[in-house]
Amino acid sequence: MGAHRNSPFESPKVDIEVRSMGAHRNSPKESPKVGREGRSIGSHRNSPKEPPKVDREGRSMGAHRNSPKESPKQKSTTLRFLLDLDSKYDSGRTPHSKSTNEGILSLISYCTYTYTFTDPSESPSQQNLKRDQLLELLSTIKSLKKPLPDEILSPLFTMIATNLFRPLSPPTTSIISVLPDDDDLVATPAAAWPHLHIVYDILLRLVMDLEAKVLSEYIDDRFILGLLTLFQSEDARERDSLKNVYHKVYSKLHPSRSFMRKAMNDVFLHYIFETEQKHCGIGDLLEIWGTIINGFSVPIKEEHKLFLMRVLIPLHKPKGMQAYHRQLAYCIYQFVEKEPMLGVVVIRGILRHWPITNCQKEVLLIGELEELVESMVPEQCKILALPLCRQITKCVNSWNSQVAERALYVWNNERFVKMASLAIHDVFPVIVEGMEKNLKGHWSRSVRQLTENVKEMLEEMEPILYFKCLSQLHHRQSATNEEEMRRRGRWERVEMAAKMNQSIQES
Repeated sequence: MGAHRNSPFESPKVDIEVRSMGAHRNSPKESPKVGREGRSIGSHRNSPKEPPKVDREGRSMGAHRNSPKESPKQKSTTLRFLLDLDSKYDSGRTPHSKSTNEGILSLISYCTYTYTFTDPSESPSQQNLKRDQLLELLSTIKSLKKPLPDEILSPLFTMIATNLFRPLSPPTTSIISVLPDDDDLVATPAAAWPHLHIVYDILLRLVMDLEAKVLSEYIDDRFILGLLTLFQSEDARERDSLKNVYHKVYSKLHPSRSFMRKAMNDVFLHYIFETEQKHCGIGDLLEIWGTIINGFSVPIKEEHKLFLMRVLIPLHKPKGMQAYHRQLAYCIYQFVEKEPMLGVVVIRGILRHWPITNCQKEVLLIGELEELVESMVPEQCKILALPLCRQITKCVNSWNSQVAERALYVWNNERFVKMASLAIHDVFPVIVEGMEKNLKGHWSRSVRQLTENVKEMLEEMEPILYFKCLSQLHHRQSATNEEEMRRRGRWERVEMAAKMNQSIQES
């Protein structure tokens, strides 16, 4: 852009994109300055000497009017003259003319000023003007065919950092929402989003267009940490833009990948162990990790296995897990799919962090366990059959009908039934006891009906073993009842002896 500025063949659209507001197109000595009102100081807009006139064909009228080398009488309209004139301008053209750079710098200078959109003293017209300037800057960057020089990139990244890295508004709630959808319902949108989304588009364009060596000079560790801080924004639109930018930076800057992974892990660990405060960006960061894990080679490095055990599995512990469970389960499943033997570690970790009173988490974790069972090998099934069936049976006996029904539906999964059959002599006593307990005392009619259906399936699968386990259960219950009766009898005798002793002392 900026080449053929005075060429008679040039389209007027190019010249409009290059110029900034009030830029000194013909002044090689003065750099553009921006006034308080958003206009370039010293602009030719109101100059009485050179009013902007455009002829019908879009050419600036009087382009060669003041040329010292030729008068208007010497101009020729012959094709030969026009070709020679065009050739002369081609020979002296540079990749980025001085006026083009000055125009971009003028736009950058104006866009560096930030608006909060919450201050009543801010002018809406000035806010709209800045938005137009940002759009013009984005359009200019997209249209350039050659890399931007350092004299433009340095202030450009400074402008981006000034607009993006700002204090975020406090969260609407101190604890993350119990319901996964509530977080979107109460989220506060970023007030300055009309400007921010264009700045994110500019940053994304630079990340995609610049070479990795050049990009690393401007996106350093401090810049990356600033991006991670912005993931706490409650505006889902901003987090989505951040996710795209962060992933593109990770893909392009290979030397920074280790630091970027460690920085994300620090955010996770702080959320798990140091605070229960709401963090809206955990799910987005896990989504980035999901794409990273998908690219891991097999066998998985020890560093990444430690991340699974020390970060991903403990992420099942916080109260707000349901807000990011979908992304977390995807990351976990990627690990187990690449190395199935990791399933033992994962399932034991989930069982270790099983909630006691959070029914919604229980429903989600039952579904996650069911999905993991489908990817397990027979050797793992034998190891995990008993602890898994024990936990599922506890959920079957839950007084929460949603938890109980979800646990009973697990028995419709053929892989789960097959896993239980591999250790059937160990798991059947636990399962039979849970089924009989539900049939006798659960308050929900639908739960009792589902329990009856599962019982019929188990009896058909192993009728002799089921009857044997049922007989043993009755025997244990009878023994327990007899022991309870003996205990009560002993307490009655002790109380009677105490009363007799008291009456003797009173007499």
